[in-house]
Amino acid sequence: MPGRCPPLVVALLLGAMAVPAQAATIQITIDNLVFAPAEVAAKVGDTIEWINKDVLVHTATARNGDFDVITPPKKTVTSVLTKAGAIEYYCRYHPNMKAVLTIAP
Repeated sequence: MPGRCPPLVVALLLGAMAVPAQAATIQITIDNLVFAPAEVAAKVGDTIEWINKDVLVHTATARNGDFDVITPPKKTVTSVLTKAGAIEYYCRYHPNMKAVLTIAP
């Protein structure tokens, strides 16, 4: 049976490499009228947790129209990324709040 171990090991290693990567959860905090981090890299299928620490309502509004997330004061809202691209976004209520989300396929 010593000849059977190497093929089994190879099969297990190949099987492990074929497992798709799990989606990540990425936190973007809104605090003192700022998105942090201001630049985020993500992948399609990842979840964004928009954490609003301010006492004001905010939005994360994509300039290209891909998303418009409303986050109430002191609340967390989630959204799943469905489309690749470099997306600039801002708060509709506070247009000086700007950030970039780069989404890989």
